[in-house]
Amino acid sequence: MASVLTIRGGVPLTGKVSVRGAKNLVPKAMVASLLGNEPSVLRNVPEIKDVDVVTSLLRLHGVNVGKDPVTGDLTLDPSHVKTAQMKDIDAHAGDSRIPILFCGPLIHSIGEAFIPDLGGCRIGDRPIDFHLDVLRQFGAVVDKHPGGISISAPKGLKGAKLSLPYPSVGATEQVLLTAVRAEGITELSGAAIEPEIMDLIAVLQKMGAIISVQTDRVIRIEGVEQLGGFNHRALPDRNEAASWASAALVTGGDIYVEGARQADLTAFLNTFRKIGGAFDIDDDGIRFRHTGGKLSPLVLETDVHPGFMTDWQQPLVVALTQASGVSIVHETVYENRFGFTQALIRMGASIQVHRECLGSIPCRFGQRNFLHSAVISGPTQLRGTDIDIPDLRGGFSHLIAALAATGTSRVTGLELINRGYERFQSKLESLGADFDIA
Repeated sequence: MASVLTIRGGVPLTGKVSVRGAKNLVPKAMVASLLGNEPSVLRNVPEIKDVDVVTSLLRLHGVNVGKDPVTGDLTLDPSHVKTAQMKDIDAHAGDSRIPILFCGPLIHSIGEAFIPDLGGCRIGDRPIDFHLDVLRQFGAVVDKHPGGISISAPKGLKGAKLSLPYPSVGATEQVLLTAVRAEGITELSGAAIEPEIMDLIAVLQKMGAIISVQTDRVIRIEGVEQLGGFNHRALPDRNEAASWASAALVTGGDIYVEGARQADLTAFLNTFRKIGGAFDIDDDGIRFRHTGGKLSPLVLETDVHPGFMTDWQQPLVVALTQASGVSIVHETVYENRFGFTQALIRMGASIQVHRECLGSIPCRFGQRNFLHSAVISGPTQLRGTDIDIPDLRGGFSHLIAALAATGTSRVTGLELINRGYERFQSKLESLGADFDIA
């Protein structure tokens, strides 16, 4: 039976939490180990579902994955990489989209790859066709079957000149993981340059890859015949850090986030301060707190790095329901990310979603009939209600709202939060939240 989290709201969250390696880097670095001819060590690994999924998929493909019981560090030995059955991949992948990133490394290692139909959070259009088109440009042959896709490269993978119409993180990862051992030079224009992408490049460089990040989102990769292993400490999860910051703001609390880094959160910190939150930075983390005064409304647009990240938007929208005035949020990265606001409206929030671009410039969703702008009026008193979590960030946002609300909320779908938030229940307990789980 699915777990139900019962939250009795109205208690400020105070105390300390720690964040470890980024969900948007660690699984990809684990996949990168397939490219090496020596074992790799990945440190600062969080205990989240996505890590478990990739561990299972790597083991299916013959990678020996060991975990240090004290430090949690992973050792990944790809010495005996092998083909896995599509039905087994499907059974272990669940709703993860990670298997698409196995393709390039597996083709380099064993000449073929199989991927099942892919899932993921219901926040917008994430077609894998774009990934497949990228692989085709490297010379891969793609064959679609009823249960999935087989990919091979009879003539090997060759460097290519590619241009992304939008700085997609997933597509950039696909190119990097494929190009580093492809014959010749690959040039990628319009690449994503998020901190997690730069950390993946650092991993690949440690393995022996030759990668340069040039101006105007251009990445140049010189393919090499073989790669070694890596020893790498993953950068901390800036999305989890920002989520706990929003939790402090919404509940009137005071949370020290150990591991949070200022450099990765610059855009968020500016916005946090504009709303009326306060923060203190030291070498080990950042303290986020509500100052006790009124919160200020604002106009906000999400964007690719170095802009305001889409994953920060949903928890912050909950804070904006408590701001004195009208706020406008324009989502430009995922077209369906405002579905989570329906639960907030049931809780008493005043939120209207619109198809028009309510930002400074029109975005790619403006002519496609998507509800991608939100107008939030506040402050409103939130009331406890029953909530079924729709996606990872939206789900954590619902938790924040329930923690700030009067009365009791019953929350289901917790497995989605486990995808990206390590031990979130024990962290809530350490911060003084009033809840139980059954």
